[in-house]
Amino acid sequence: MGIEDVISRLKEIVGEEYVLTSDMDMTLYGYDASQEKGRPDAVVLPDSTEAVSRVVSLAAEKGIAVIARGSGTNLSGGTIPTKGGIVIHLSRMNRVLEIDLPNRTATVEPGVITLDLQNELLKKGFVYVPDPASQKVSTLGGNVGENSGGPHCLKYGVTTNHVLGAEVVLYDGSVIWTGGTNQDNPGYDLTGLIVGSEGTLGIVTKVILRILPAPEAVMTMLAIYDTIEDASNTVSAIIAEGIVPATLEMMDSVIIKAVEESVHAGYPLDAAAVLIIELDGLYDGMERQTEKIVGICKRHNVRRFQVAKDETERARLWAGRKGAFGAVTRLKPSYMVCDGTVPRTKLPDVLNRVMEVGGKYGLLIGNVFHAGDGNLHPLILFDERDEEELAKVRKATSEILRICAEAGGTISGEHGIGIEKLQEMPLIFSEADLEVMRRVKRAFDPEGIFNPGKVVPGPA
Repeated sequence: MGIEDVISRLKEIVGEEYVLTSDMDMTLYGYDASQEKGRPDAVVLPDSTEAVSRVVSLAAEKGIAVIARGSGTNLSGGTIPTKGGIVIHLSRMNRVLEIDLPNRTATVEPGVITLDLQNELLKKGFVYVPDPASQKVSTLGGNVGENSGGPHCLKYGVTTNHVLGAEVVLYDGSVIWTGGTNQDNPGYDLTGLIVGSEGTLGIVTKVILRILPAPEAVMTMLAIYDTIEDASNTVSAIIAEGIVPATLEMMDSVIIKAVEESVHAGYPLDAAAVLIIELDGLYDGMERQTEKIVGICKRHNVRRFQVAKDETERARLWAGRKGAFGAVTRLKPSYMVCDGTVPRTKLPDVLNRVMEVGGKYGLLIGNVFHAGDGNLHPLILFDERDEEELAKVRKATSEILRICAEAGGTISGEHGIGIEKLQEMPLIFSEADLEVMRRVKRAFDPEGIFNPGKVVPGPA
């Protein structure tokens, strides 16, 4: 059976209008938010678990790759169709199936937009905490695939800490449930294995999420510094004091200038760095914690400290942080994100070494990151149309990830491995470690049809 016959079968499963095959569609679904590109053979838009199951069964029968996809905001090439195949676009599976307030769970389909669920829960006095910067467009299925984080992961953890269970389509089209609404389930933690697997083990078609009551009070602060070292040392000092803010974010001068030109958040253009510090919880004790943070900031040479007076001012401060990735395109048309994580105490040294790498290759690098948990996001700014510059960017990216690994950190905090970081996996895993991962992949996907060529490199 050739690809035309496969396409005909796909149309029988999902309907002719939900199978895309034009050159334009194949181009559009051949890239994501990384610098990589590929080309699928077809794109299907199923609207049910049954339809996904039938598509996967057909792909397994014919030995064709399948790549699950949401909004395509992932930054490491995780949804690039490197070997052609069928892209299963899950945007039609966008229903919030149940919000169970007494048991504090929400059950959703993978195409639900993250912010849409968060807004729906806020109306009921609850929150779904993981908040990637792409939350306005990213899907919950994509968040599960990449184990996404966000500013609030410092206090509340990343996506895996909020997924209780999942419905998963396996390589032969069979459907299983992992986990469940209980806090603890017997047997192997298959849910933990699926979250962060980037669609290489199965396709998630429903997710049971943990939700929490909205905090009584939120206090958002901006601390302005004349040196990155002082800002970095403040981060370590706050945590060492026993205070765990909801968020603790940092931006350097490159990002500050880009953000101010874009959203006018009120950051001073002459600052070397700013911290956004947010506390949440009970009203009682909030002012005492704020006073402690002010004292710590003063001990580390803060230039100015301000507290958002109301929700409007708070939203403006966050608009700068949330819009940082888009704002840097004012400086260069392309950027590469190095999503490494290091111990908080190593931040000053690692940031200095990152800037040295930029100088070595003549590249402009801006830093905006989750400082509280040491999750760096150096943005290497460049023009992807310049092949020589792109080659330098790839070398610089690899060097920065090596610096993170050497500092006792890791090569991804929340953006995943995809295809961009495959060659860096041996920096943190031995060959024996990687072989165990390959065995897991073979156990779940013996035919190798799910998102091939991602996450785990081939044998050395």
